[in-house]
Amino acid sequence: MSNKTVGVHHITAIVGHPQENVDFYAGVLGLRLVKKTVNFDDPGTYHFYFGNEDGEPGTIITFFPWPGARQGIIGDGQVGITTYAIPEGSMGFWEKRLESYSIPFTKAERFGEQLLAFNDPHGLHLELVEREAGNNNSWSFNGVTPEVAIKGFGGAVLYSSQPSETAKLLEKLGLEKINEDGEYSRYQSTSEIGNIVDLKLSVAGRGTMGVGTVHHIAWRAKDDQDQLNWQKYVHDLGYGVTPVQDRNYFNSIYFREHGEILFEIATDPPGFAIDEERENLGKDLKLPPQYEQYREKIEDIVIPIEIREC
Repeated sequence: MSNKTVGVHHITAIVGHPQENVDFYAGVLGLRLVKKTVNFDDPGTYHFYFGNEDGEPGTIITFFPWPGARQGIIGDGQVGITTYAIPEGSMGFWEKRLESYSIPFTKAERFGEQLLAFNDPHGLHLELVEREAGNNNSWSFNGVTPEVAIKGFGGAVLYSSQPSETAKLLEKLGLEKINEDGEYSRYQSTSEIGNIVDLKLSVAGRGTMGVGTVHHIAWRAKDDQDQLNWQKYVHDLGYGVTPVQDRNYFNSIYFREHGEILFEIATDPPGFAIDEERENLGKDLKLPPQYEQYREKIEDIVIPIEIREC
């Protein structure tokens, strides 16, 4: 038996103050806050989801804001860089936009693609790359229009403590190796977004979890049955995999691969419109049923935030 994921479902990171997080990803990058909820394992902490207008798989970056938490160190065993795809011809817009917000950036190249590299306010490494594939994001906010808006993930750069082991697993997940340059190997899945993963071939030291680091990367399963197939498949490969976890907007299983990166496999359905109308996504604090009775207490704990032009 072999399985194939179509690509990245979402990426989850740890950040600092929640308003700073919202101001950057909504106000600067122009992404839509499609869900404001709490960490189901730590309900005193927000869980934000940002993506395209409909919050489609392959566009969603999620955050646990921990104000006052220690800074993490990006290194082996983590997603080192999160890459976003933008429409062809829009790089100039993004250079000017970052300059207008006094956000330092550098230009780089990998596998013949031009990259715009910068950090978010809490230290996460981000890149923008022009790609033809993938639908334009129809969301407009604060001067970011569909012609230039982030489409979704281009993919990610993985920092592994055992690159050869991670490489084997990526192929077992159904990604195809399409290039190598001595510094990185490139893998591709079948989706039009979230479909390019670059694996760094050298090691530089183990990362430590904290603010400014990615917690995990999630791969797509088409539905619950597909996820159960994945669960068995991953177990049979010799990895310790969790039971299915209900995350309201998708179901999840988790395992840590041999390069120490935490992987998740998440279902595409049911999506973010199950508890809010499409036009109201992200407006209200949404709680899973088990925490609804504690709403007043939770609302007293979390820091109020607003989506604002800045």
